[in-house]
Amino acid sequence: MSLKPIKQIIKPVRAQDGAGVELNRVFGNGFEELTDPFLLLDHFNNSDPTKASPGFPWHPHRGIETISYILDGGLQHQDSLGNTGVIRSGDVQWMTAGKGIIHQEMPTPEAPHIGHGFQLWANLPAAKKMTSPRYQDIPSLEIPEVTEDDGTKARIITGSFWGQTGPVTEIATNPLFVDFNIPPHVERSIKVDLDLNSFIYLFEGSAEFRASSQPILAPTEYMTQSGITDPIPAHPIENRNLILFDRGDEIRLKAGPKGVRFLLISGRALREPIAWHGPIVMNTRQELYQAFQDFQDGRFV
Repeated sequence: MSLKPIKQIIKPVRAQDGAGVELNRVFGNGFEELTDPFLLLDHFNNSDPTKASPGFPWHPHRGIETISYILDGGLQHQDSLGNTGVIRSGDVQWMTAGKGIIHQEMPTPEAPHIGHGFQLWANLPAAKKMTSPRYQDIPSLEIPEVTEDDGTKARIITGSFWGQTGPVTEIATNPLFVDFNIPPHVERSIKVDLDLNSFIYLFEGSAEFRASSQPILAPTEYMTQSGITDPIPAHPIENRNLILFDRGDEIRLKAGPKGVRFLLISGRALREPIAWHGPIVMNTRQELYQAFQDFQDGRFV
């Protein structure tokens, strides 16, 4: 096995979207080469409900998939095809916009703000840009959760991990999406696919990520076996940081004194040209112009 070394650490920026929802933009336009096939990740975490309650009124999408994962609060969607649905705490919605959809995402009456959650955008390959739209609404109880002997918990939303397969299926870029919660001071080795582009978004607690391929050992044991005088190199990383990894098939970390919780997300890089404006992502400028022309002419859906 080879360690996935850290390539870059990115701090989210404060932003507004929709009708004025305040959020942490973890990454977005301009990061496509680093996060391919993923385009955008927003982290909603507002203690003030007025900063999240405006929601995301009617807007179009084409050429992408949007993934909403709610930890606290609620979100109801409605679209131009007549689909409606609600996701609440612990639920996931994976929407494939494909050739086009116009929808809105608003807080639910019983939970009038998005208290804590995420929205991830995944690109679609050129061959599937114009596929038919579809939703996969996954209630919390259908998401498998694995608990290890050391107390580590992993919720598998899509992909196969630790003997479980997430309920979101048939996604072109073969993604893995896992919500990890690791107790204080626990050390973990996480196996990941060598050929997938991977990142971690750490949103609670802290952790040290190993920077070499040496085994995780106590410093004295490590020094005895290796004959060197320095402990294992590690990068301590705090709450609310995006960690981009280079090529490798293993991530090693030790949770901090308050434990750590993070999203591990990986997918097969498309390495295709991107023409992106607002909520529409195509491969060429001409396709992008056509999408907006279709929207203006009422031929979008």
